[in-house]
Amino acid sequence: MTVATRRGRSPEGRAEVRRDLVAAAVELFRERGYEDTTVDDIAAAAGVGRRTFFRYFRSKEDAVSPDHEAALARVAEIFETAHPTEPATSLALRAGETVFDIYADDPKLSVERYRLTHAVPVLRDRESASVDHYRRMFTRYLRLRFDGDPDGDLRAAVIGAAVVAAHNLALRAWLAAGAPEDGMEASLHRFRQVAEMLPGEPSNGLHEVTQRLEQAVVRLERTTPPAE
Repeated sequence: MTVATRRGRSPEGRAEVRRDLVAAAVELFRERGYEDTTVDDIAAAAGVGRRTFFRYFRSKEDAVSPDHEAALARVAEIFETAHPTEPATSLALRAGETVFDIYADDPKLSVERYRLTHAVPVLRDRESASVDHYRRMFTRYLRLRFDGDPDGDLRAAVIGAAVVAAHNLALRAWLAAGAPEDGMEASLHRFRQVAEMLPGEPSNGLHEVTQRLEQAVVRLERTTPPAE
């Protein structure tokens, strides 16, 4: 307990404790089953106490859910810092691509989470709720982009729903295949194909959207101050 508390005093230590708790939860859910695993079991397996567990997670379900709060914050940042003239399609795709990161950071863990989510109804319901959070966020920001457009609300709803649906389809296919290292680029390409199905600005298709994404990244790099 003393060691775990000491680890949690620095950002690196807190990250380590969090990883240990997630790993313990995944292993116990897989070995014992979700219903037969308690918060105390997870904490003990990670070498910490019950109170430490609740500093990181509100429930045992949270311990195996991706960090959607961090991903939603990234999506919000993309929309809020985007250039006013950036087309809505490329902006929505650029924001959607950031969500892949929380799964690509630890592919093995992401696959384990994916399998658990499909096997445990409670986790499946939580994941569905998280998907709806993304859809509502995309729709809200897109509505602001289309402010003044007579069909803005409808376009925002359609684009938001389509982008999130395409993201889930591409991501889940990658996870179902075991998250192969060489499969992420194909997954991103599949996701980007939704651009040709979206209403909005006239577009020459996926190639043009990809160019716009690359141009946005270049602009961002030019305007971001170098790290000290």
